[in-house]
Amino acid sequence: MLIRPASGADWPGVWELFRLVAAGGDVFAYDESTTEDAARRLWFEPPATCFVAEIDGHFAGTYYVRPNAAGRGGHVANAGYMVAPVFRGRGLARAMCGHSLAAARSLGFTAMQFNFVVASNAAAVRVWEGCGFAVVGRVPGAFRHAELGFVDALVMHRAL
Repeated sequence: MLIRPASGADWPGVWELFRLVAAGGDVFAYDESTTEDAARRLWFEPPATCFVAEIDGHFAGTYYVRPNAAGRGGHVANAGYMVAPVFRGRGLARAMCGHSLAAARSLGFTAMQFNFVVASNAAAVRVWEGCGFAVVGRVPGAFRHAELGFVDALVMHRAL
C-alpha cells in the first residue's frame, strides 16, 4: 500500500470514485447531483491537500485534509475519505486516517473534526473510534440515506 500526495493526473480516478460513492447514497453527504467542479473544489483544490492510496499500483482510495473552518477555527482540520469498493475490508480507511493525522500535524493543525459521519455507517464509526476519535455530537435525522431514510449524523473529534 502506498499513500502519496495527489497530482493532477489523479483527478480522473478521484472524480470517478467520488461519483460512485456519492451515488450510493449510504455514506457520503454529497449526492449524484454534485458537479465535477464542486467536487474538485472540495477534494482537490486549496485549501484542501489531497492524497491518493494505491494497492499494487492500482488507485484504491483518496482523502483530503483542509481547515474545518476559517479564521479562528482554522487550527482544526477536517478530512474526507473514500475507498474504492474492490479495496474495502483491507484496512485502507484506517491507514489513510493514520496518514491524514500525520499530514494534519505537519500542516500545523492541532485537532481534527469530522462534521458529518453517517451514524448507520458502523464500519466507519469503528475505524474512526479506533483512530482516537470520539463522538462529540449527534444531529438527529441529518442524513437522507438511500435505503434507511433519515438517519443521524455524528460529529467526531480528536486532538492531534
